[in-house]
Amino acid sequence: MRITLIPTFLSFFILAGCSSLTLKPCDFAWPVESALNVDDQGNVQNERYSFSFNVKELLFAETQDSVNVSKVTLRMIRDVKGFYFITASKFKNVCVFEQTAVGLKLKNKILVAQDGLNEPVFNQRMPYIQIVNGQNPAILLTEDGVFEGEKK
Repeated sequence: MRITLIPTFLSFFILAGCSSLTLKPCDFAWPVESALNVDDQGNVQNERYSFSFNVKELLFAETQDSVNVSKVTLRMIRDVKGFYFITASKFKNVCVFEQTAVGLKLKNKILVAQDGLNEPVFNQRMPYIQIVNGQNPAILLTEDGVFEGEKK
């Protein structure tokens, strides 16, 4: 009996030490969007949220131009789940990124303007991200795409 109890208790303590700690619920949302100016090297920096990254690949994917990067202002917001929504004038898409250990990884590309955006602005509309483009109707987004609402 004593021989079987020792391995049982030992196994219990080892397995208890392996369980991960999860703090929840969490709200990762930013209350307002960030307008980030791209520098000559293709980098953006946000001191409020303490991050920076290079966007040359994104700009080339959306505009086919990676030379005139310093004239671009990116619009960026983060939703409650921690996904980053990024777009800019002349972009056709809103790009949704998720954080990885070494950077941001594209999760989804959402087509929002066939002819490109003119004056995009993001708003937080829990649990959605709203994009407004000038006088066009606002669009609600999730990390998976455009929220269509209730089907009638």
